[in-house]
Amino acid sequence: MCNLYRLNKGSSEVTKWFDAINELGGANFGEEVYPGYPGAVIADGKLQQMTWGFPLVLKSKATGKPLKPKPVNNARTDKLDSFMWRYSFEERRCLIPMTAWAEAEGPKGQMTRTWLSRPDAEIFAAAGIWRYSDEWGAVYSMVMTDAVGPAADVHTRMPVLLAEQDWATWTDSNPGDAIKLCTGWEGQLTINRTEERWVNSPEFSRRPRCSSSAAVRTLRVTAS
Repeated sequence: MCNLYRLNKGSSEVTKWFDAINELGGANFGEEVYPGYPGAVIADGKLQQMTWGFPLVLKSKATGKPLKPKPVNNARTDKLDSFMWRYSFEERRCLIPMTAWAEAEGPKGQMTRTWLSRPDAEIFAAAGIWRYSDEWGAVYSMVMTDAVGPAADVHTRMPVLLAEQDWATWTDSNPGDAIKLCTGWEGQLTINRTEERWVNSPEFSRRPRCSSSAAVRTLRVTAS
C-alpha cells in the first residue's frame, strides 16, 4: 500500500520535466500528499489538481444511510479489470509526479516513515488512473504491483514506476500495452528509514525530523 507520497518541486519545474501544460492555476496544496486530499497529476498532457482516491460510499448498518465517502487511493494491478477500476484503466490513465513515497514500518502505535525514491531522477512518475466523481470532482488512484528486491523488505507492494520512455505508452496506448508496464521497478532505489512518526492525515503531521544518514541506502532492485 502507498498512503503517502511527496512532491517537493514547484509546478513550473514539474511541467518542464514532463513537457506538460500547467493548469493548476491558484491551486495550493502541501508537498506531502495523503489519501482524500488534493494532489497534482498529469492527464491529457496537462498538470492539474485532483483528489487522491476514488470515493467509496458505504451505508451505515445502523441507519442504512450513506456514510462519509472513503478514498480508495491504491488500485492493485491484479484488480484493474474489476468494476471499480476497469473503465478508468481502459480510458483514463495518468502520470503521478513524485519525488518519494513512504511506507510505514515498526510495531503498531510506534510506526515510522520509510521513504523510497529514485536516485537517478529528481522527479519521477507513478502510474495512475482517474475519473470524475459526484463527491469530489476529478479523482485519481495509484496503480500498485508486487514489490521486488530490497523494496520488498519494506512492503509487499510498491507503486508502478514508469521510465520516461514509457510515459506515453501508459497514457496513450491501448490497455494491452499499458498492462505490460505494471511490474516492479528494477532500477536503483534509495531507501531512507527515518524516525518520523507515521500519521494518516496532514492534520496530525507534527513530528520530529530525525533522519539518520546511516539509515539511507541506495540499492539496485533486481527481480528474482
